[in-house]
Amino acid sequence: MEARTVNDIFVPVADLGVDARASFISRTYAHVLGAIVTFVLLEVAIFKSGYAQPIAETLLGVNWLLVLGAFIVVGWLASRVAHSVVSPAAQYAALAGFVLAYAIIFVPMLYIADAYAPGVIRNAATVTLMLFGALTGIVFYTRKDFAFLRTALMFGGVAALGLIVAGVIFGFNLGLAFSVGMVVLAGGAILYDTSNVLFHYPEDRYVGAALELFGSVALMFWYVLRIFLSRD
Repeated sequence: MEARTVNDIFVPVADLGVDARASFISRTYAHVLGAIVTFVLLEVAIFKSGYAQPIAETLLGVNWLLVLGAFIVVGWLASRVAHSVVSPAAQYAALAGFVLAYAIIFVPMLYIADAYAPGVIRNAATVTLMLFGALTGIVFYTRKDFAFLRTALMFGGVAALGLIVAGVIFGFNLGLAFSVGMVVLAGGAILYDTSNVLFHYPEDRYVGAALELFGSVALMFWYVLRIFLSRD
């Protein structure tokens, strides 16, 4: 589908008709669901194939904070793609690569959780989906534009990356408070991304919008799982 333009300027879905907005929203969330299902299937395949242990050992062989940093950098790159790439094929390629990258990055923590804290993965996933549903409901119910969160999210992401780099350099661990702060940051990102879906994306960016939403959900799941693991 070609994005509708006025004098070559993208028209956000908020300025289109009801049917166009509904179609964009349904396509976006269908792709978010598809990304989540694909992520789960990739993890199942990795664990069933026996590759989980060597992947986990390899990634755990480097400084764990570097893995956390990679997680944030991948999320930042996904956000850039979601907002700047026009080609649907490029958006699909980015979404597929993004889901694959996250599936690999998640392996060590899922491996540890599965081995030492049975049931934690399910509990963390349940909490994450509940929070995602509640935050999405807030945006849809209030119809509030959370674009004002952009600056705070940028500063929060830079601060988090800075703390991770400092942890690598000076050898200190990021504790429970950091994980809680990152869950809050991910919640803000979900509010921001959801309001973008309602108000700011052009109608041909549903794959990019789904990519960014999936990234925010994955970020929340990562740190919710870390919180659960810190309690066991």
